[in-house]
Amino acid sequence: MGDGFEAWYERQHPVVLSSLTVIAGSVDLAREAADEAFARAYERWERVAEMESPGGWVYQTALNALRRRLRRSRKELEILGRVAEGEARVPDGWSVEVLDAVGGLPGRERTAVVLRYVADLSTAEIAQAMGIASGTVGSTLYAARRRLAIALGDRDAIAVVELQEEPDAHA
Repeated sequence: MGDGFEAWYERQHPVVLSSLTVIAGSVDLAREAADEAFARAYERWERVAEMESPGGWVYQTALNALRRRLRRSRKELEILGRVAEGEARVPDGWSVEVLDAVGGLPGRERTAVVLRYVADLSTAEIAQAMGIASGTVGSTLYAARRRLAIALGDRDAIAVVELQEEPDAHA
């Protein structure tokens, strides 16, 4: 199945990622969209490899994924705006700096943090909502907490996060 895919991927992925980064203005959004497109190409490689322009197909798929992510990001910004205007609930203790730091997380991490700490969902509920495994929820929240600790300059929190398991009192 993967015959030729690896070489094609090695040539195409950096170019697609660079292009999407310029379009999106965000390497994180671009990487998510590019990775999704190449994963889809790999799943369908026998068919994609026979196309007149496999590169064109992967760009179309990546741009569609990017558009979905950008729409989702705009919606998240709208929600953050409502939070700032007092229309939406903000978890106790969250400052503007925390909201900004959460807004700067990669999409999956941002979603997991919001579902855990704003929506107060359990790991199982987050996994179902995001369509990922429960273990992935834990590792995603761990990575998000680590990024937040770094972004907020809290070295003590970094040490705690590195030692901490994801508690799931909601499970």
